[in-house]
Amino acid sequence: MERKPPRRTRERILELSLRLFNDFGEPNVNTTIIADEMKISPGNLYYHFKNKDDIVQSIFQQFEREIDKLITVPPPATARDLRMPDVEDVWLFLHVLFELVWKYRFFYRDLSNLLINSRVLELRFKKLLADKVEMARWLCEGMARNGQLKASRAEIDALATNMVVVATYWLSYQYVQNPRHFGEPEFVNQAVSRGCYQVMALTAPYLEGDARALFERLAGEYLGA
Repeated sequence: MERKPPRRTRERILELSLRLFNDFGEPNVNTTIIADEMKISPGNLYYHFKNKDDIVQSIFQQFEREIDKLITVPPPATARDLRMPDVEDVWLFLHVLFELVWKYRFFYRDLSNLLINSRVLELRFKKLLADKVEMARWLCEGMARNGQLKASRAEIDALATNMVVVATYWLSYQYVQNPRHFGEPEFVNQAVSRGCYQVMALTAPYLEGDARALFERLAGEYLGA
């Protein structure tokens, strides 16, 4: 079998840093800890990154590249040729979103601290939230056009914002509920599945007919009923 080329030191630093930030919290990890875990000298680490903020911003760039593919609303010319999303599509979108949020969970758990210390992250995360709201609005409008959701424009605007608020702070809420088991496999499944349900439940009062029945079935599957 053909051997894969070894990963570059920079990539390994980012991968390890993401794991340490996720496991222990970004404020509790410094470059000395990262270098020790990597078994490299601090000088070697600083050859690749100026400081910890440089590492954090590089990880955020990775996150942006992955999430932009998910939350970019199709342009009007393209959207006309697409099937409008239904309840099942929205639920699948949320599941993929929460899995990605979990992969980069320290950004959400340590959000306040990160934004206070970095103007760059503050601006970029603000744009990320705006893009999420636009995507949530597009999904709700799709369900409305499919006859599955009945809501006014103002209600859809509020619904889209509320969906993003819950999705953004869900992991922080879960962490406070059970900080000692936050990274365990059972907790991961609960955090993702329950998060999907909590966000999707916001749409329930506006769903009609078969869409409401589909919501109830999917809710039962996700909550293990």
